[in-house]
Amino acid sequence: MSDYIGYLAGVLTTFCYIPQIIRVFRLKSAKEISLLFTILLLVGVVVWLVYGILLSLVPIILWNSTGVVIVVALLYAKLKYGR
Repeated sequence: MSDYIGYLAGVLTTFCYIPQIIRVFRLKSAKEISLLFTILLLVGVVVWLVYGILLSLVPIILWNSTGVVIVVALLYAKLKYGR
């Protein structure tokens, strides 16, 4: 049961950034997104991923590896459209 909760939490928290990324690429503007926020978010997701790998926690590994890709896309958008 706890794995299902982990998967559900992962889906919700990982994919919550997708609408923001879509908006940034559509508008070609990321001025309202903080660069510091995006960098700290990426570092946090990477640390969670390492934690999941060290403890072999599949939900943590799955969702945080997906999260790294999503946050890198957000960082790319911020660097490209944020000025």
